[in-house]
Amino acid sequence: MSDTNLPFGSEFSPSQIELPVLLEVCMKYSGNKAAIEDYIQKTFFKSHGRGNQDNKNKLAMNCRLGLKAYGIIDDKSKMTDLGIELYNLRLDTNKLYSRFAKHILLELNGMAFIQCIRDMTLAMEHITLTTLRKSCAERQIYYPSGGKHPSIMRLWLEKAGIFAKKSWNINNHQVDKILGLNDNMEALRSLTLLQRIFLQTLINTGITEPQPANRIKKIAEATYSVNFPEKSLPKEVLNNLVEKGFISIQKTTTGRGAKPFLVSPTDKLNKEIVSAFLDQLRKQTDPKLVDLLCKPMPEILHDLKSSNKYIAGLSLEALAFKLMRIIGLDYIATRVRSENTGGAEVDLIFEASRLVFSRWQVQCKNTSHVTLEDIAKEIGLIQLLKSNVIVIISTGKISADARRYANIVMKDTNLSIVMIDGEDILKIAKDPAQIINVFMREAKSTQILKKLKI
Repeated sequence: MSDTNLPFGSEFSPSQIELPVLLEVCMKYSGNKAAIEDYIQKTFFKSHGRGNQDNKNKLAMNCRLGLKAYGIIDDKSKMTDLGIELYNLRLDTNKLYSRFAKHILLELNGMAFIQCIRDMTLAMEHITLTTLRKSCAERQIYYPSGGKHPSIMRLWLEKAGIFAKKSWNINNHQVDKILGLNDNMEALRSLTLLQRIFLQTLINTGITEPQPANRIKKIAEATYSVNFPEKSLPKEVLNNLVEKGFISIQKTTTGRGAKPFLVSPTDKLNKEIVSAFLDQLRKQTDPKLVDLLCKPMPEILHDLKSSNKYIAGLSLEALAFKLMRIIGLDYIATRVRSENTGGAEVDLIFEASRLVFSRWQVQCKNTSHVTLEDIAKEIGLIQLLKSNVIVIISTGKISADARRYANIVMKDTNLSIVMIDGEDILKIAKDPAQIINVFMREAKSTQILKKLKI
């Protein structure tokens, strides 16, 4: 385990130096450590160090080391490819700071740092350098006690509009914009709406083996509130996706009454779309979790039985990811880390913004029973998290008391509580479309409870 995997940045701070100027210096004196430090000292730290020249020289050296840690210069003080790219952007500060922020997010553990703060914010934890250091360590992000590493990183990301000024509030839209998440879907822009939805749903199932096209159609219609053509699905959707190289299809029978096509993702789809999504997710979460997400559902369920609590906890988190991704929800944060619960339960936050916004509070429990107390705990958090839906996913059973209590709450409030038990999970593992039946079952029960008396 490294002592630090956030970059050293002491004196390399936007509150102390001007990056465009510093880039010009590094380019002019590329490879000349002494000249770079001398210019930094005379330009930015002339009045620092309490008049002590050694202190001033140390400040300049720290700034140079920050340039190196952030990847702008190398061990020999020569400009790196990134440094040259930033130098060419120095006259357009918006592009300059956005490009630098993207580097920080993707190459310097910045995305994991961002996700840690998201998690703490949703858990209503007070963010200080002390509490942040502990939470970062739980997510395998390390920096020395008393180090300025997170503060300097926050300041650079603030320059790109990711953090609000002088706060830990994150602009999530700006994060997505800088990461170019929409750019990853460039290959899909020539597709029709139904073709894009079909492809997204296929990806969400996480299944790479051939599966019935009508299974994907059923999930897509329920998830995205669209209607696919009954008889012309191949002509209007499948054939074009085959021509684009995103899916392969095969017939199981021919002639009248033929069974539906079997569809599967191609290497092109996995490379251009799925891999891009997983790469982004890998920056937000534990990489081992992403590896688990690539596994089939039966393997994840098997890993839940691991005697290693860490593996069992990650598998539990992966299970929740898998199920919520099938219905197209967007992951936001992990509220309770599995390390803190011994792998017994994990809570995640998902959101949906199709037509109306909704926040889903998901608890996944690897225990034999879900009790009334478990439901009560989640209900007690809805005001804190501003949730619209609670989803309880259990590898065991939902107790009768838990269901009765949930029904009482739903009848008298606008909250919806979805309960998925071990039997449901096994059905979904065999056929992802079963999740629609489960949610429709729960929705129908909730509708009956909330029936208006007009």
